[in-house]
Amino acid sequence: MAFIRETWESFLPGTPVSLSFLNDNFGKLFESDKRLASLFTGFSIFAVFIASLGLSGLGFFITEQRTKEIGIRKVLGASFVEIILLLSKDFIKLVLISFILAIPIAYFGMSAWLDDFVYRTDIGVVSFLVAGGLALAIAWVTVSYQSVNAAKRNPISSLRHG
Repeated sequence: MAFIRETWESFLPGTPVSLSFLNDNFGKLFESDKRLASLFTGFSIFAVFIASLGLSGLGFFITEQRTKEIGIRKVLGASFVEIILLLSKDFIKLVLISFILAIPIAYFGMSAWLDDFVYRTDIGVVSFLVAGGLALAIAWVTVSYQSVNAAKRNPISSLRHG
């Protein structure tokens, strides 16, 4: 650094030298992308939380609406797993449909964002499969809580008071 300053001073005396490291320059280029990524992460977590609350409320509502049906199925010999699958399959179908609709939107949005970079990467199918699997897992865990509670209830009390 001292040699560079001396050489600069010998050629351009009185002109201040402005030194910077290439790593710092690259870091400044991607600072806005890092902020955007953290913003997207925060809003995504918030959106998943709100969606889980809505899904939980909808699951509770559906479970309460189908209390007598669940009681009758249990009296007729339905197993614990069959009751959970009965209540969960409608939600899983909705999540799969929304996932299929979201794939093209996400693909084109990510492609447009990646077009701004000189060295861009291709969007793999694995990313979409992981996101879909995670969405299915979150939906199933959220809804299965109410399903398990409904499957545990005494069928006699659900038929009497349901």
